[in-house]
Amino acid sequence: MMPRFYTILIVFALSINGFSQDMEKGFSFLETGKYQQAEVFFEVILEDYPDHRTARLCYGRAVGLHGNTQKAIRLFTDLAKDYPDDFEVKLNYGESLLWNNDFIAAQIYFKKLLQENPKSFPVLLSYANTLSNLKDYENALIFVDKALEILPSNPNALTSKKYMYLGYAYQKQQLQDYSKVEALLKENLRLFPSDKDSLVNLANLYLIISQIEKAKSTYELLAQNSENKSLSLNGLALVAHLNGQEKEALKLSSQAYESLPHKDQVVTKQTNERYVQALIWNKKYKTAKTVITNLASEYPNQNWVLALRATLHTYMGNFKKSLEGYRSILSADSTSFDGNLGKANTLKALGRYNASYAAARNTLSIFNNQKDAVNFVKILDKQFTPFVETKTTYSFDNGDNKAKMFLANLSVPVSTKFTFSGVYSHRDATNSVINNSAEANNMLLGCSYLIRPTINLKTSIGITDVNALQTDYTQFVTAIEFAINSFQLQNLDVGFRRQWQDFNADLLGKEIAQNTIYTNYNLRTNFNLGWYTQYHYTWQNDDNQSHLLFTSLYYNIFDKPLLKAGLNYQYITFKDQVPFTYFSPKRFDAIEVFVDFVKNQKGNWFYDLNMATGMQFVKDQEKQNTYRFQGNFGYKISNRFVANLYGLHSNIASTTSAGFIYSEVGIRLKWDLFKKPIFSTR
Repeated sequence: MMPRFYTILIVFALSINGFSQDMEKGFSFLETGKYQQAEVFFEVILEDYPDHRTARLCYGRAVGLHGNTQKAIRLFTDLAKDYPDDFEVKLNYGESLLWNNDFIAAQIYFKKLLQENPKSFPVLLSYANTLSNLKDYENALIFVDKALEILPSNPNALTSKKYMYLGYAYQKQQLQDYSKVEALLKENLRLFPSDKDSLVNLANLYLIISQIEKAKSTYELLAQNSENKSLSLNGLALVAHLNGQEKEALKLSSQAYESLPHKDQVVTKQTNERYVQALIWNKKYKTAKTVITNLASEYPNQNWVLALRATLHTYMGNFKKSLEGYRSILSADSTSFDGNLGKANTLKALGRYNASYAAARNTLSIFNNQKDAVNFVKILDKQFTPFVETKTTYSFDNGDNKAKMFLANLSVPVSTKFTFSGVYSHRDATNSVINNSAEANNMLLGCSYLIRPTINLKTSIGITDVNALQTDYTQFVTAIEFAINSFQLQNLDVGFRRQWQDFNADLLGKEIAQNTIYTNYNLRTNFNLGWYTQYHYTWQNDDNQSHLLFTSLYYNIFDKPLLKAGLNYQYITFKDQVPFTYFSPKRFDAIEVFVDFVKNQKGNWFYDLNMATGMQFVKDQEKQNTYRFQGNFGYKISNRFVANLYGLHSNIASTTSAGFIYSEVGIRLKWDLFKKPIFSTR
């Protein structure tokens, strides 16, 4: 921050009598910031008067302010030799050090000048500005106040003080000392009521610390000045988005967009950005694409336009094109925040976790402690942090079958590609009507390996040990699955598993092995429609075989929280019918409509409520109305510990229950064993 008072000082404080009138035009150039014209003007003067002190001072200032700071330093050094005791020359030499960003040298120099003249306003202010440039804001504020004691209400000093507060607040924000940031910005607003920069920074602080309502109030204060209306609307649109009010966000950003072009180019850019973002949040991808295309014509090769296009590709699930966009941004500006963090997010979505970590670290090396980048690394770390998960359930049905089950799952990622796991489960099943009981213990060891970023291999092997009234046995169990995410907005799982019937005590005692080949396919779209299909082919050691087909067509009505509704259809057929042993119809059909209401774990509380109703048909039997209620309520006790309760009540048949009314309740606990991955992410 270089105050203009020096130029005024030179014009009015020098005693140059009539000759000064000949240089008024040059003084005017300096005063109005026309430094190139001033440089030419005083260069001509010096051709006739090469030793004229004032012309030399003005020429040095014009040269330095025009950008040739090294030459200005040389000019003032020569002047200082000719006028060693001239305080005016000393002041200009000190300022030339500031122009050249030699802040350490300037600090030493102005400190020396203060010893000569401790009550000099220009020296005090220059010293304060030097300290500010060195980010020593606390001392900078002390010296700017000393300058204001000499010239109260001096506009240059007040402007410097304002930006010192803003710089100090930003410094504390980087250190995450948010209470101090708030205090500094509020003090700035006390000194400079309704200051735009202070209000914008205060609103941004409230967004960072998730005090959304305070951010909203601050943006509304900003709007009290009609000149800040677009800026306020852009901020309020972001607040609406963070509150999950996407339609309101689009309404507000549209109001700002309709006011374009704005006289402030920064606000024009922000308004265009927010409008496109709001279109994307509302899944109006076609309109967003059109606006981005127009912006690309108006602002060719501008990184902020490239970032909008990359964001659009991300939301549409086209991560490869998104990555190309962020790479283009970084090729033009390797320090771009949008480019670096956007690249990290896209690489994560593509399953390229090591590269994602590297991009995130690079972001933080440029933007130290930036909250979004820090949170991104935390989320990525959590994905690879060892955890233990337990589940305890109690179930019963109208056939007097009761069961208690405990399951513990340990997962230990040893790299971004390899994860080892261990599972133990115990199940007690009883039936008081036939006086039967059995218990089963399962122990499995497994691993998953990311073969390539879009293909994950999951496998496990173990034993099941069953103790029933009529028999005891120990058998082999295994599973293998390929999870494939190679196609845009599509997921495919293909696998095989071998397990033993354990739904109730009677089935546990039958020693029935099931070998199943299965595939799951999920297709998402950019217009809220989705389709999920599952197929199982199973053959058993009692020579029976079955086919199961399940398909679901669903529509996302809302995103925050998620409200989804759809239609499910299920088809089951068995080769042999053994109704007294297990549910094995020649043909079974079920159709239902469902509604799913989900709030994710962004806050401490989360839940998932599912309701369905429909009809099921067993061949040669009358149709039966069906219902299903399922709920899951959870709470994040800490960053490492989560608990949730769930319940299920249904009369929908399955391969193990012939029209039973079935209920189940349980509790799930998940605990991260460490704060971060056990392997190095560097």
